[in-house]
Amino acid sequence: MNTLFFVCAVAGGALLVLQLLLGLLGLDHHHALEVQLHAGDTLNLLSVRAIAAGLAFSGLLGMLVLAWGGGVPAAGASALLAGGTAATLVAMAQRQLRRLERDGSVRLENAVGEAATVYLSIPGGMGRPGKVHLALQGRTVELQAVSLSPLSTGADVVVVDVVGPDTVEVTPSLPPETSTES
Repeated sequence: MNTLFFVCAVAGGALLVLQLLLGLLGLDHHHALEVQLHAGDTLNLLSVRAIAAGLAFSGLLGMLVLAWGGGVPAAGASALLAGGTAATLVAMAQRQLRRLERDGSVRLENAVGEAATVYLSIPGGMGRPGKVHLALQGRTVELQAVSLSPLSTGADVVVVDVVGPDTVEVTPSLPPETSTES
């Protein structure tokens, strides 16, 4: 049984070292060794990294339990627990890294129809731009803005069009309707 644990530890460790070296050389971006059976934000327990970590830690803990005088059943159970835990932790870390890779680009076309506040007055006439602040895609952004009518700082506006790579056209917001009950 000690031989099996040793082989697992060496194989898992070798795969981890190989992936580290490939990463240092910039050759790990193609993920040729990855088994892509996951969808979305699920844990990918079948990735090479997760399997390698599981093998390495199960082998090391199995050998450690045997060396401390534990029996084969205790070593096997400890090895399975350590391997499963290591594979799960690596899969969770990879999931977090995949989340960081998502495109966080602001898409100006999503600003059309959104409310904004004038930050730097807009002279009007679609000439020189002013600036507006608006909430877009979960963040506050500052954009250049033009308008047909002059708008002062603090005015509430609505984005009506995208006129450039970082410029939007705005119009004054309609004041809230007041109810007139007779």
